[in-house]
Amino acid sequence: MEIIDNKSLLLRLRDPKRVTKYISSSKELSDNKVMVDWGLKESHILKALNINVPSPICGQYSWPGKTPFEHQKKTASFLTLNRKAFCFNEQGTGKTASAIWASDYLMNIGLVKRVLIICPLSIMDSAWREDLFTFAPHRTVSIAHGTAKKRKEILKSSTEFTIINYDGIAIVVDDLVKCNFDLVIVDEATHYKNAQTTRWKKLYKIIKESNPWLWLMTGTPASQSPVDAYGLAKFVNPQGVPKFFSTFKERVMFRVSQFTWKPREDAVEVVHKALQPAIRFTKDECLDLPEMIYVKRKVELTPQQNKYYKKLQDLMVMEVLGEEITAVNAAVHLNKLLQISAGGIYTDDGEAIGFDIDNRYKVLREVIDESSQKVLVFVPFKHAIQMVSQTLNKDGIHAEIIDGSVPLAKRTNIFKHFQETEDPQVLVIQPQAAAHGITLTRANTVVWWGPTSSLETYAQANARIHRSGQTHKCTVVQLQGSDAEKHVYRLLDNRIHIHTKIIDLYKEILD
Repeated sequence: MEIIDNKSLLLRLRDPKRVTKYISSSKELSDNKVMVDWGLKESHILKALNINVPSPICGQYSWPGKTPFEHQKKTASFLTLNRKAFCFNEQGTGKTASAIWASDYLMNIGLVKRVLIICPLSIMDSAWREDLFTFAPHRTVSIAHGTAKKRKEILKSSTEFTIINYDGIAIVVDDLVKCNFDLVIVDEATHYKNAQTTRWKKLYKIIKESNPWLWLMTGTPASQSPVDAYGLAKFVNPQGVPKFFSTFKERVMFRVSQFTWKPREDAVEVVHKALQPAIRFTKDECLDLPEMIYVKRKVELTPQQNKYYKKLQDLMVMEVLGEEITAVNAAVHLNKLLQISAGGIYTDDGEAIGFDIDNRYKVLREVIDESSQKVLVFVPFKHAIQMVSQTLNKDGIHAEIIDGSVPLAKRTNIFKHFQETEDPQVLVIQPQAAAHGITLTRANTVVWWGPTSSLETYAQANARIHRSGQTHKCTVVQLQGSDAEKHVYRLLDNRIHIHTKIIDLYKEILD
């Protein structure tokens, strides 16, 4: 195959007529060669004829925002060549950008006018909207979140990209059907693995009645069980699975006892065939990726947290009006705002008051489920450490605690087991307790439950996984739910020592 001026394809085939038969604009040449216009329609026809050619996006698209990595180009090419498809690229490989570029290209050639993006609440703004502003700044974007009335008004606005969270669909499902979105992108699609849930049925209604392009994205397809593939396949490749779930279950699992099933030997092959067409790049395959990837995940504060956060903020404003701010007072108040955001606050008597951490924990669990290796969770406050560890263990995830109260011998033993055995899967760590000199390369994901005030501690803690012996690309995830957290993370990202900016930071939070 040869690409001519990014406009035409020169193909050498055993039977040129099978192309000229279906593509009227093609021209048969001598020596079994065929000249074909390099358009998306022609590329789709060639694909149907089992003639593999790249999508014209590769040569006819400007790739706005940033220069794409090679694997991102290949992913975008794959998506534009498949009306319904899976993208199983691993977390941190930039699949969001690939999907945005592919969508933008389809808009450029008139095949798509409106795109619906369905994703977790935590990444609607921090991941998708920010990436749309970066990679498609010329497109209009809206987030359909809030009351039913507000969501409906946003849907009526006809913005080119509309972002909605999973559970928001049920509130406005009929309106979503009427909108006739040309393309639906589902991020972290494992949330739709169970075809018996209301969530699955609502999305299925939209897809069935609108018949849009559909791309399901997740880095962990069928990670828990082969049966997880069924709900996903029913969207993209319904012919690849039986009509009934029970039939599929018996095809990939066998019964050991009344309540116990185990995967059959050929389960992987069956799942692979069901989850097609698909593309997958792991971090290790993406040699052009940066060594460390930083991701922000938005977390909604609970009503209880918001109440106490606002009370403390009002108190801080009153103090500012009454006296000059000192660095000491600013640091104390800032620390309390961060404590509230993380799920617990210490009173002046040293008593710990715990808040509801369900919202933050839900996002943490999403990150753990997406990670291909073990995970370090850095929690700056001791009371929150206990809450996080206990919740993980109750949820069936073996987690160990590392904080100042853990004796050195026990700490060493925990690190040894973490590095050399399957358990524990997660370490919940007070940053100062493992910021220096420890190698924890069995993990490739660091999650910051809340920010630390020390730039040195932050950098050193992240380096626990990014050191000699690491064989995987690494991801650092920042959970942020309040303005105080966002401001501190910004300083850390810019490599600014917080203590030198504490007064300015204090004022910013009160503005």
